[in-house]
Amino acid sequence: MNVQKLFKQAQKLQAEMARVQEELGQKTVEGTAGGQAVKVVANGKQEILSVTIDPAAVDPADVEMLQDLVLAAVNEALRKSRELASEEMARVTQAMGLPGLPGGLAGF
Repeated sequence: MNVQKLFKQAQKLQAEMARVQEELGQKTVEGTAGGQAVKVVANGKQEILSVTIDPAAVDPADVEMLQDLVLAAVNEALRKSRELASEEMARVTQAMGLPGLPGGLAGF
């Protein structure tokens, strides 16, 4: 493989990864806790877009429980977001014939 061909392939990979990153900003995942009492929506770029709390989950006498529910929902949403990004990046590298590259390039 010559250097020019390798350089063009690297440019193509970079452009494709930038395209996927843009698309990840438009895709969403949801994390929930407490039987849907707390819902967190994140995009594929690991950005939290919204937090929804059912008023019935708000108990001034048990703030710690609500905090735990929010934390659990956020962590679930972020985990799903990372999985989504990893899957999308793995598709790019596999499509380009580079199966050895990790799908974890999502945060490049």
